[in-house]
Amino acid sequence: MSSSAGSRIVVTGATGNVGTSVVRLLSEDPRVGSVRGLARRTPEWSPAKTEWSAVDLAADRADLVECFQGADAVIHLAWAFQPTHDPATTWRTNVLGGIRVFEAVAAARVPVLVHASSVGAYSPGPEDRPVDESWPTHGWPDAAYCREKAYLERTLDVFERDHPEVRVVRMRPAFLFKWQSASEQRRIFGGRFLPGPLARRELLPFLPDVPGLRMQALHTDDAAEAYRLAVHADTARGAYNLAADPPVDAHVLAGLLGARPVRVPRTAARSAIAAAWGLHLLPASPHLFDAVLRLPLMDCGRARTELGWQPRRTATEVLQEFLDGLRKGGGMETEVLRGRKVG
Repeated sequence: MSSSAGSRIVVTGATGNVGTSVVRLLSEDPRVGSVRGLARRTPEWSPAKTEWSAVDLAADRADLVECFQGADAVIHLAWAFQPTHDPATTWRTNVLGGIRVFEAVAAARVPVLVHASSVGAYSPGPEDRPVDESWPTHGWPDAAYCREKAYLERTLDVFERDHPEVRVVRMRPAFLFKWQSASEQRRIFGGRFLPGPLARRELLPFLPDVPGLRMQALHTDDAAEAYRLAVHADTARGAYNLAADPPVDAHVLAGLLGARPVRVPRTAARSAIAAAWGLHLLPASPHLFDAVLRLPLMDCGRARTELGWQPRRTATEVLQEFLDGLRKGGGMETEVLRGRKVG
């Protein structure tokens, strides 16, 4: 795929949680000649071999075909989580913007498309075993995030049928965290004014333990390594699950915080989240809470076997780093990831 000058890679959503890790790894890769990062706002951050273009996927003004011209691969990461009270807005960015990216990849004759799907694309799964990439991807229809991820999975099914010349890879990572994303994720899921320093042992003696609430986590840099490997692996096609062990539940999180888990019924937890969301006090919607309760655990054997991928950090180490970032206002020099402590 690469030329003597190195591969040319375009990354959408290049200044976010995943994008910054992907761009950094690609800029350090000797097989990559140049990286073009697309984002709504160009950052001060300037890694080697990287140029920036201001592009808003929700608008029709940007010429994505021109942006992709001559690229060896496009990594599509751009995603908007907010506003959860206005799903038409996120649909315009995430789904319609994603379709614009796919169409531009075909028009510019880019040979490789790596798309950021998610564990959120999966249909509700079994509680007694992890699922592989063949598990249905219809999402949880009541949650906009899952609905949008699932819709793009169907869009890519058609894209692959119509454009067999493009090697399409779909990454389905678990929840992604790093120190530098802590402030952004606090704002996205907890709100702008939730104090990060609350994530301290002496301030959280108890932690809600909701039956069935568990998830998988992964360090964003480990996910980015899978993206880098997929770009170079000429035989890599289709979907790859990405997650680290162990699965995270209230008992694991309570151990990290030195708190005691206290059982809280699902209905009570959901009612509290719905009330806070309805009052615009909490950005995370009760529909997303419903979806997380139903997410399957993922088997990541395919990524290990076919990509030679292995996470360097356990899920426990990832969350410990993230919690430290919450307390200290972790961030970096992009508009999306700017660090800020509240409280």
